[in-house]
Amino acid sequence: MIQRHLNEMVGGWMVGDFEPTCIPSTACEVACKHYPEGAVEAAHVHRVATELTLIATGRVTMNGRLFSAGDIIILEPGEATDFRTLEPTTTVVVKMPSVKGDKYPVEA
Repeated sequence: MIQRHLNEMVGGWMVGDFEPTCIPSTACEVACKHYPEGAVEAAHVHRVATELTLIATGRVTMNGRLFSAGDIIILEPGEATDFRTLEPTTTVVVKMPSVKGDKYPVEA
């Protein structure tokens, strides 16, 4: 048995083709991310990966749409989104495959 802690991971990312990681993999990336109220991520797009985001707790807006605990959002490759928390929020994110550098800012 191996024990690691989420605080050891960068940005909550714990599986994927990066370091540090709990399980190195090019098949997927997995993260558990905690955000304070008002956290913002600028609009971006993945050209290769599909991204699935579970809103575990809290409320967020993505592309002007409201999502809350229990909602699962699936973004296909090339589909851009932004992200803003409306209250403290925890997400679980899965990206497939794990491709280094597959995050591109979207110009406003």
